[in-house]
Amino acid sequence: MPTYYKLVRDHIPEIIEKTGKKFTTKILNSTEYIEELKKKSFEELEEYVNATNKEEAIEELADVLEIIRALADYHDISFERLEEVRQEKANKRGGFKERIFLIEVEDE
Repeated sequence: MPTYYKLVRDHIPEIIEKTGKKFTTKILNSTEYIEELKKKSFEELEEYVNATNKEEAIEELADVLEIIRALADYHDISFERLEEVRQEKANKRGGFKERIFLIEVEDE
């Protein structure tokens, strides 16, 4: 039986159950949950980086967004407030639309 030891979406046990396969799960405590959410964020971002076409990229970005929503919820912040903070930072420091790539800055 393959082992996974990773955080999965809420309906995955139901989906596996419908196949008739046996499986084992556990409910994570708060400390385990945030640790696994952080790991999952890297996993999903890597899948986005490795996407080979636009459709795959969109699917993986949706997964990244789902992780961001879960992280915001864990930190007891609404997605709307998170967007406000993002906008405040964008107003102060800009976004990434201009594609600026910093090469070097003179040392003092």
